Amino acid sequence: MTLNELIERISFIRNRANLSARKLSMLIGKTEGYIHHMEQSKNFAPTFETLSDILEVCNTTFEEFFYKDISSYKKDKELLDLIQNSTDSKKDIAISILKLK
Repeated sequence: MTLNELIERISFIRNRANLSARKLSMLIGKTEGYIHHMEQSKNFAPTFETLSDILEVCNTTFEEFFYKDISSYKKDKELLDLIQNSTDSKKDIAISILKLK
């Protein structure tokens, strides 16, 4: 993941959590302009600790944040959980359905 992608993901989860850049900055104990500056300048990345704080405030796991397509994570995770808890015959049916064009 590039620095630009990392910052775009932070912006995505911030917006999804319905937080302004200022509010998120304050909630993670940073200066009022911290998140805004990061999103605008795209020249610096947060520390691991700060990223962890951002994810916690935005109710996002590291797994979700770094998932290949963050916008589809919840549906993919739900589908995977359903499949993992299914019998082999149900898995075969699901595979057959998913292979239909």
